[in-house]
Amino acid sequence: MSTPTVTSLAFLTPGNFADDDPYTGLEETLRLFGYGERLGYDGAWIRQRHLEHGVGSAAVFLAAAGQRTERIELGTAVIPIGYESPFRLAEDLALADVLSRGRLQIGFSTGMPHADLLGDLVHDGDWRGLDLSYGRIARVVENLRGDYLGGPDTVIHSPGNVQRPRLQPHSPGLVRRIWYGGGSPRSVRWAAEQGLGLLSGNIVTGEGTDDFTTAQLNLLAAYRRALPEGRATRVALGRVIVPLDSADATTRARYRAYAASRHDRTLAPQGPRRTLFAPDVVGTAEQILERLAADPALAEVNELRLELPYEFHREEYEQILHDVRHLVAPELGWRPAGAAVPTAAGRAVR
Repeated sequence: MSTPTVTSLAFLTPGNFADDDPYTGLEETLRLFGYGERLGYDGAWIRQRHLEHGVGSAAVFLAAAGQRTERIELGTAVIPIGYESPFRLAEDLALADVLSRGRLQIGFSTGMPHADLLGDLVHDGDWRGLDLSYGRIARVVENLRGDYLGGPDTVIHSPGNVQRPRLQPHSPGLVRRIWYGGGSPRSVRWAAEQGLGLLSGNIVTGEGTDDFTTAQLNLLAAYRRALPEGRATRVALGRVIVPLDSADATTRARYRAYAASRHDRTLAPQGPRRTLFAPDVVGTAEQILERLAADPALAEVNELRLELPYEFHREEYEQILHDVRHLVAPELGWRPAGAAVPTAAGRAVR
């Protein structure tokens, strides 16, 4: 078995806030992005969540995060495309990317969570007949290419000038920083054919197997087989990793209770789509390193993304990020951006 080697380390946070005080939670998430940057993390990602206590517009949040940070990649995983206008979303993402000086990493998914409640509010007419799947993502990507609209003689007149029309502002590099959150063979093949990066986390569909690891390895292999010849893309693996080392006794108990409450779902496929879940990785740094060293999917990639648990507090998130940065990631070969940090004496990945 290959030993995992991590060259890029990022984290994904749910962006929690209280129902009666959204500002405080959102502000703490922005501070967490800044904290991650100071620790040397390569990327900070936000979930996009509708009708929940989380960020409903990743583009707006990342525009704010871009003004609070200078170096770290700013990602969203994932934007459910079914609720989005392909052109208007592309405008928002391009604007946020320009404001961050080209640091956005955009993850998409198909589907419409809470469609029974939101579908009629978002779309006019019968939205069930619309293409709310891969084709809609492809339209966003095409808009981000910034091609001119109309023929070569087509211009628009504004108070300040006359110009050829295209999506503005144009951010040329953003179209090469698009990802897809793929959990099925069909979805990862489509992402590869489109040249999109692949986000593979702790949830996959069990097609042909009841084993999470086997299913995820099959997805990684299917994605790479489907890539156009000579096309280089990024693949990032997500894991819920919660170190106990610098947590106090009460917090340790909370972490263990959280993992225990989610353990039953990892024992067998769930629901009609046979969804498979990876167990949370909770323990001391030494225990975590042993489990990660035995994770064959991690050995297949070099980008690791920490999926932070829902409904934790900023201090707990900071403790998790701190311990992973100092006690776990360096032992996997990772070095913080702009610095060289020695590994802990005597510790080895087994």
